[in-house]
Amino acid sequence: MKDCETCAYYEYDEENEAYYCSVNMDEDDYARLFGGSRQECRYYRSGDEYAVVKHQI
Repeated sequence: MKDCETCAYYEYDEENEAYYCSVNMDEDDYARLFGGSRQECRYYRSGDEYAVVKHQI
């Protein structure tokens, strides 16, 4: 399972002093993500820039 803390869309909001997911999901997407047996986010994108560069070489 991919962890939100390593996702590129997991951003820190300084005003609220909290992390949040910046992906624009509708209610159906949330229902599929949290209601289904599959607990993997289809919007996950690795925030590891080094992994992206390694793949390009």
